[in-house]
Amino acid sequence: MVWSDFHFFSQTLQIQTAAYVLLPEYETLRQLGGGPLPTLYLLHGLSDDHTGWMRDTRIEKYASKYALAVVMPAVNRSFYTDMAHGAKYWTFISEELPRVMESYFPLCTTREGRFVAGLSMGGFGAMKLGLLKPENYAAIAAFSAPLMMQEVYQFPAAGIDRQELDNLFGGEAALRAGENNLCQAAEALTPAGAPRMYVSCGTEDFLFEANQAFVTRYGRKFDIHYETEEGAAHTWHFWDRQIEKVLAWMPLKKVENVW
Repeated sequence: MVWSDFHFFSQTLQIQTAAYVLLPEYETLRQLGGGPLPTLYLLHGLSDDHTGWMRDTRIEKYASKYALAVVMPAVNRSFYTDMAHGAKYWTFISEELPRVMESYFPLCTTREGRFVAGLSMGGFGAMKLGLLKPENYAAIAAFSAPLMMQEVYQFPAAGIDRQELDNLFGGEAALRAGENNLCQAAEALTPAGAPRMYVSCGTEDFLFEANQAFVTRYGRKFDIHYETEEGAAHTWHFWDRQIEKVLAWMPLKKVENVW
């Protein structure tokens, strides 16, 4: 695939930021006869950046089997939210990023051709995009994600303290009442308007119970495809296997003669 290390100035964040972009090879584009590419927005976790998926998984190899573009943006430790004390990363990821990417690359601009997936914090971001912007995405996938984020003050997550949580969400009450409470967003969304959903988590992951609780509550409402893996933890080994499975699950066109 063609790999672009794309740097640009964000009007929303008021900083220079970056994204990795994968595009099909020229021969694949020629086979397709032109036209916009289905696009997967692939989101990173709390302790990573936009390089994580390329460094720690075989996403380039997996994506090469499909007529697919992959956009991997940098969002720091933002939890994909307009921070109470910080930058507006929700506005950036949900509005500015697709607009910028679709201006510079031949990407789909319709719901049917847009997908989003992520791991851990990125899985939270993917689910949030699917629940709050369902008109923009045909399918979403969340791996090992903190889907019950409203409980984080009661059961602190690894690698994040109360001060950082307050800076992100503005306190426990604001988190429970606002758009970062995915349960509240799920209650408000009608099944008919929802994207296809894929949730996965290993049984040894510290977020396993949160994933179980979310899927138990909303699995029937949204017909969530749910996968667990015995003995799997919060690791890249698990996420590498999952991203390959998700690409096969998504309604994507396979490319012939790719090795």
